Amino acid sequence: MSETVLELKNAAIYQREALILSDVDVTVNKGDFVYLIGKTGTGKSSFMKTLYGDLPLTEGEGHIVDYNLRTLKEKDIPFLRRKLGVVFQDFKLLTDRNVKENLLFVLKATGWKDKTAIEHKIDEVLKKVGMNTKGFKFPYQLSGGEQQRVAIARALLNDPELILADEPTGNLDPQTSVEVMEVLQEISRNGNTILMATHDYALLLKYPSKTLKCDGQRVFEVVQKSV
Repeated sequence: MSETVLELKNAAIYQREALILSDVDVTVNKGDFVYLIGKTGTGKSSFMKTLYGDLPLTEGEGHIVDYNLRTLKEKDIPFLRRKLGVVFQDFKLLTDRNVKENLLFVLKATGWKDKTAIEHKIDEVLKKVGMNTKGFKFPYQLSGGEQQRVAIARALLNDPELILADEPTGNLDPQTSVEVMEVLQEISRNGNTILMATHDYALLLKYPSKTLKCDGQRVFEVVQKSV
């Protein structure tokens, strides 16, 4: 029996009072790689924000990595986010620190104390994304693709049960998008569960996988051919 890391039932997603998505039924199991597609403005971002606690879930049921989204308290959100790795379109790296310091900041903020363990973990995640020789560089010295690799490394620091990647290739050219996608695919093969919002259909054709589509205030699974 596969382990469910995300399940929404009859959920409605709101941005303030506006209904964005209704009757959402979604299941993501451990080890899945799932795309979330849809045109701009169809609710992909609101969907993602609900999952990491940025928007409250006020209707229906929602469970993500042992947390109930309906009863999620403000004080629980940092703990929820430790179990999730979130990768954003615009990297969100701290520009005044080098790569290693960016990762160190997250580990310290999430309670890591042991220096040796910290060093080991930083080396491990940078190796996974092919950035282990660039730990001393600052974000402005890196290309967009390299910055996104660091952002993925950051998302892996606390061994997340689910990685939410919100348009991770949105700011990258096609070649770099493929490179970043290769990193995500590799992480997925290693057993990580990934939900990736994207509007880059070329990636879906190159790396077919389970696909959810936002359209007309609904989220539904699509068969790859009709994308």
